[in-house]
Amino acid sequence: MATIFDYLEWRGDVPFSIDPFHEVDNLVLAELAYTDYRGIIPDDGTEISLPDAYHAFYERHTREEILADKSFIGKAPLLMDGMVSGSRFGEVKLCRYIDERDVRLEAQISAVTYLLPDGTAYVAFRGTDGSVVGWKEDFNFSFLSETEGQSRAIQYLNEVGCALQCPLIVGGHSKGGNLAVYASAFCESSVRDRILTVYSNDSPGFRQSIVESPEYQQLLPKIKSIIPDTSIIGLLLSSKSEHHVIKSSASGILQHDALTWQVKRNRFVEAQLSPTASLIRRTMGEWLEQMDDETRESFTDTVFAPLEATGAETFGEISDQKWKGIETVLEAAVHLPKEKQKEALRLLGQLGQIGTQAAASYLANLPSLANLTALTGAPAKKDSEDSQKT
Repeated sequence: MATIFDYLEWRGDVPFSIDPFHEVDNLVLAELAYTDYRGIIPDDGTEISLPDAYHAFYERHTREEILADKSFIGKAPLLMDGMVSGSRFGEVKLCRYIDERDVRLEAQISAVTYLLPDGTAYVAFRGTDGSVVGWKEDFNFSFLSETEGQSRAIQYLNEVGCALQCPLIVGGHSKGGNLAVYASAFCESSVRDRILTVYSNDSPGFRQSIVESPEYQQLLPKIKSIIPDTSIIGLLLSSKSEHHVIKSSASGILQHDALTWQVKRNRFVEAQLSPTASLIRRTMGEWLEQMDDETRESFTDTVFAPLEATGAETFGEISDQKWKGIETVLEAAVHLPKEKQKEALRLLGQLGQIGTQAAASYLANLPSLANLTALTGAPAKKDSEDSQKT
């Protein structure tokens, strides 16, 4: 099954003048934003060509190192292989790379700007990395009107938009898409007016107050949301945007890995939202609706307190500690205040109950065999007794 790697091999020599920028190009650039460009691309506006960035990256990293990375974001640098060898992306320039974490403010943001040969700029916000604080900020979306990462995203987009007087495309994968949409909605009007499209690639949504704001409503026609058929992350919270559902070669939560999304020529292979995704969306929606902001914040703090107790900055570091890391997490969980433990168990039990009810409702509404027969026009099967008559 073809992916964006195959796309780069097939159509890497087709310039934008012949085939204008589209949704697959968006995903290539959004995924490439997971590459670690520290020490390669300055944040002061200095431009560097993609081939130069490619060579500088491999002076610092080996291909074996990249292939050994088991995370779904670890393979992102390999996209440069197909990009630098073709004319479509070979002349792309990169600038204004940032990579910031702030544990105290619970913020994680990384972004890079691509200057495209067609005269536009693609502003890419990176999704969640492997940091504990990065994942906690994702949970904070459910109860904060604006996280520190979202605030910094607005600042970044304003800086880029004021420095580059050209049409803009903004996008990202996972949390990166959330930051892209949020920054585009609340940036300066002079910048927002030059935004052509905002791509949200399987990205979580927002609190209802945000999607109902005039700024968000004004941006809504420009938002293109792309999700796999069994999306989980991309259906969290609210977005009000119409989802373009596509196929993935993976299943379940593994479909969040955009390198598994299926491509045919210069488009994604379309699909329909699976029953599983619909059930999860309904379950999570009802669960969150039953919690006020204070409860959501308390639950988030309870979940992350044991992880933060390890002193590790990333989940990789916790994993490297092996049993010691697990022991620290479990010990911290046991020593949480009793009321916090009870609250967490109550909320998780509530989630399970809602999920069970949603599944039962779904099964109860499935068409009966007789109805399916009527709909399809297929002849009804004889019952087991008749079928055994000779």
